[in-house]
Amino acid sequence: MNNVLKINFGRRRPAAAVLGLTLDGSRLEGVVLRRTNGALQLRQAFSIVLSLDPLTAAPELVGREIRNHLDAAGVRERQCVVGVPLKWALTAHTELPPLPEADVTSLLQLEAERGFPYDVATLRLANSRCALADGKQHVTLAGIPEAQLATLEQVLAAAKLKPLSFSLGLAALQPPVGARLSSVAGDTNIENVVGEDACAPGILTLAIGESHVGLLITCGGVAALRVLEGAIQDEAGRRTLRADVVARETRITLGQLPAELREAIKRIRVFGPRELAQQLADEMELRFEPMGMTVEIVAAYAPDEFGLQLPPETTVSPAFSLAARRLTGVPPVFEFLPPKPSPLEQLVTRYASGRLRSAGAVAAGVAVLAGALFLFQELQLIVLRTQWSAMSAKVAELDGVQDQIRQYRPWYDNTFRSLTILRELTQAFPEDGTVTAKTVEIRSGNTVTCTGVAQDNGALLRTLNQLRTADGVADVKLQQIRGKSPMQFSFDIHYRNGGNNEN
Repeated sequence: MNNVLKINFGRRRPAAAVLGLTLDGSRLEGVVLRRTNGALQLRQAFSIVLSLDPLTAAPELVGREIRNHLDAAGVRERQCVVGVPLKWALTAHTELPPLPEADVTSLLQLEAERGFPYDVATLRLANSRCALADGKQHVTLAGIPEAQLATLEQVLAAAKLKPLSFSLGLAALQPPVGARLSSVAGDTNIENVVGEDACAPGILTLAIGESHVGLLITCGGVAALRVLEGAIQDEAGRRTLRADVVARETRITLGQLPAELREAIKRIRVFGPRELAQQLADEMELRFEPMGMTVEIVAAYAPDEFGLQLPPETTVSPAFSLAARRLTGVPPVFEFLPPKPSPLEQLVTRYASGRLRSAGAVAAGVAVLAGALFLFQELQLIVLRTQWSAMSAKVAELDGVQDQIRQYRPWYDNTFRSLTILRELTQAFPEDGTVTAKTVEIRSGNTVTCTGVAQDNGALLRTLNQLRTADGVADVKLQQIRGKSPMQFSFDIHYRNGGNNEN
């Protein structure tokens, strides 16, 4: 029965429209994208500042506030992909020796228990791998506390939104180049395994956020992921960037990488507001161009970024990247939303062990047997209906004949009752002519009135006695006698069944 859980219960087609959301501190950005005829259409775009903290305020109130903002922006799309704050993600690194894939999961579980300062049972985990020499792999482990994601799910439910994915917006802005993506779902943790190409180009990505700078290094997979705190400062309500802090932390991060990954990094890409991005790009050029790295500010998407035609003058944003990659069928590098089992899968899981499994198997067998019986009955009914269709016309014709027989049967009688009665009378009268009949009247088939002449009383009595002993005669009554010799008489005879059958 456990194999039932592996059945693909009707994979749904990707949605034609999706709402992309990214949460960075108190700022919520979103876009609604629709895919039509090989192109992406931008329906709505918005950026709002929430007055309530999604993690500390009541989820119902936060959800209501988000719903109000979405209604004001004209957003009606319910399905969404969400970029969770980079600050929520905990990261750790390890190195995998050449191992069968079946052993990798358990080893990564042990490394996560050792590398994170939390019980891994309370985290939703994902990982990304970069190929090293001799078949080894550099693995970046990322985990987000279950409680925070559960709170976010409650907020979205209160906002009448259905999340399709929880991932990182920074990884959507710059996914690994040349990566082969596949998802492996566990019971409590989600692993997004990235197979890599050892020759994939290395890219260092810096994204300027609301209160921090996100750092991402990709080289076939994600080699490093960090939040650079203290890089953004608020001075009298104006954000200022400390580019020197970013450069210093970047150098430290590069120094922690294996040498072959560090040497593969040749590009630095900067995302963010134009003024701050230019300031950061100038600082990075000064520090890293001597190391053979080129720096570029990303102000627009490449024409073939998503393999579809993009709307004109599209603004680069994590929300747009998340939604576009969802519509193009590209899975996120890190996926933190566990798959939702279907009701049938939940039922199978619930009854897939111990006595309940045996009872379920028996019940399933009974259901199958009952279904087979009903199927056999239905087949029999189909055969009988076919036979009836072939004979129904003849049956209708015979029914008509039967109705006519019942209607006219009283007019036809094969017992010849009148002739039988006359025969009995003839046999009862003497042959010497001493008693003769003048009239014989038969009424209702069983009552006979006879009148005639007898020479004397004795001859008449002998005739009456002869009639009383005849078959079928129930009663003989003498009605009238006139005269003595000869005498006229009249008598009635009653037959039980109108006389015997002549045949």
